[in-house]
Amino acid sequence: MDDAIPGLSATINPGTHYLMKVLHVITGLDVGGAETMLHRLATNMDPVRFLPRVVSLIEPGPMGAKLTRAGVPVDCLGMRRGVPSPMALFRLVRIMRDWKPDVVQTWLYHADLIGLLAAKLAFPFGGGPQVAWNIRCSYMALEEYRRLTGVTLKACAALSRFPDAVLTNSAEARRFHLQLGYAPKSFEVIPNGFDTERFRPDPAARGEVRDEFDISQDALVVGQVGRFDVMKDHRTAIHAMASVASRMPDAVFLLVGRGVDDANAEISGWMAEAGLAPDRVRLAGERSDMPRLMAAMDVHVSSSIGESFPNAVGEAMACGVPCVVTDVGDSSVLVGDTGRVVLPRDEKALAEGICRLLKSCREKGQECGKNARNRVVESYSLTETLKNFAEMYEKLAAKAL
Repeated sequence: MDDAIPGLSATINPGTHYLMKVLHVITGLDVGGAETMLHRLATNMDPVRFLPRVVSLIEPGPMGAKLTRAGVPVDCLGMRRGVPSPMALFRLVRIMRDWKPDVVQTWLYHADLIGLLAAKLAFPFGGGPQVAWNIRCSYMALEEYRRLTGVTLKACAALSRFPDAVLTNSAEARRFHLQLGYAPKSFEVIPNGFDTERFRPDPAARGEVRDEFDISQDALVVGQVGRFDVMKDHRTAIHAMASVASRMPDAVFLLVGRGVDDANAEISGWMAEAGLAPDRVRLAGERSDMPRLMAAMDVHVSSSIGESFPNAVGEAMACGVPCVVTDVGDSSVLVGDTGRVVLPRDEKALAEGICRLLKSCREKGQECGKNARNRVVESYSLTETLKNFAEMYEKLAAKAL
């Protein structure tokens, strides 16, 4: 198992010896926050008590391959983005009838909707699985997405009383969706948990990554990890980085994520627009060695206009990297007093936050990084998150008896 934690299952209520089938239904399996959390659950929950299986609506991406290598069965319904498919729905109905899961855990709006419909069609007279929806955002700029996404979200709000539970990873996401009209039977909040053995300070990796990207060992590396998406607001981040570059000549910027590479014309245009010299920036694109890359950073930046509970921030903190975040979702709760919180879409405030945190870390040495890591270790461990999911699944299954 790629990210399995040795001995973890023994810490979760040993003595219970039955197998619960959990069918995870997710929109896709590229690299993202929801996909990462699903992988952590499926590969680390007690195998004596839980048997996972994953269904992807669209063709699985890299996370699908990781799940398969870890021994988790992955099915694909063969849908295309933005194209409804009755055939895909009935494939999922057949999977549910044949496999008979105890719990169906859906991830993201499209999977929430199709997973609920499939469960009702598969078992129209009762006796079917308990259905738990899983919401992973606290804000949606619907005008930036396909029309079908907005229709799906409205349908989910209207049908939200039918799943047996709705789960989210932040209190802010819960509040936002209640405002949208969600009215579930049960609304659970389980924050993301982080593997602090995999994500940890690594002095050797810090040096190796800097050599790889031709960055001085003495440079101040400001990192940002996130796919290229309107919600991540790379434009504001790049403008803020240009301001930081003018004030701190030894600062270098390392941007990582799907679509964040030299072929991205929008990023190149924003750099030119902001006056950020290309030699101050490294665009790494999508990578699979995130712990190494994060260990090379001095400060991590999240410029998002919408998050729920950002994985990249928690992972960076676990690597001993303090963070500057925008005040969206539960980002400020995660960071606490270990970093800086600024308003979204405010490049001046973001630049000021980065400069202040860099200067503070330079003055305090390793204390900043230790404080960030300690907060994750003490409050957001993966062990606690897995325990909370296990308890929720068992509570749901007990209702069906």
